[in-house]
Amino acid sequence: MTTDTQSPEARMWGQPGTAYDGISFGLADTIAHTVQALWPRAGARILDIGTGTGWAARLAAWRGARVTGIDIAPGMIAAAKSLSEGITPRPQFQEAAAEALPFEDANFDGVISTYGIIFSAAPQKAIAELARVTRPGGRLALATWADAPEGYIAGFFGLLGEWSDAPPPPASPFDWGRPDWLQLAFGGTFRIEARAQETTLYAPDVETVWHEYVTGFGPVAATHAALPDDRKPAFRAAFEAFHRAYETELGLAIPRPALVIRGVRT
Repeated sequence: MTTDTQSPEARMWGQPGTAYDGISFGLADTIAHTVQALWPRAGARILDIGTGTGWAARLAAWRGARVTGIDIAPGMIAAAKSLSEGITPRPQFQEAAAEALPFEDANFDGVISTYGIIFSAAPQKAIAELARVTRPGGRLALATWADAPEGYIAGFFGLLGEWSDAPPPPASPFDWGRPDWLQLAFGGTFRIEARAQETTLYAPDVETVWHEYVTGFGPVAATHAALPDDRKPAFRAAFEAFHRAYETELGLAIPRPALVIRGVRT
């Protein structure tokens, strides 16, 4: 007999497994640019925080880096291992939280996180741990959401909040998209700069977006699964109506403002 000791958050994020790679596909432009911002060298020791299915980890390994990816969700770790077979050098993946990294001080030459660490419930602890495991002169690269209150990302998570009974997060992931907050949060540990980027999701129709998210994105899948059967069609209808605002003659084009942040450990 086995006992599931996962937190609700780990279970939610990990439930889609390899299907989450479809979400990473939709973020591939900014993930690639964030790896460029890190510019991992061959042989460099790189940590990927909130690795998900390991998309950024594989790109860094393709550059020859020795990558360790961590995630709170065992489902994501299993998916990342499966999807990274055949990569040389093969990334290593393990379950761990950003707020309690199981690594020695100054263990890594660089740290990356693409829309991962921003969901930490204790951002200052996560930043302190990130700084602790990065060697002096080591590099940092992050991708974070930087949306306006009326923008797509804010509206997307607002829609989920309307249909979910889950409590709001203890810390806002949108803080990581504010350059003033970032400068204060990283002050004394990293010298950083933030550059605006727009990552655009292209899709043929709203039905495709629904399928990708309900099968691949934990918060949407969990919200849908928790609803009574007679409310599931209404949730899908609201989701698709929200996305129809981004239709063009040739399909959807959804702009999502982000920041690419790079830094050097002081």
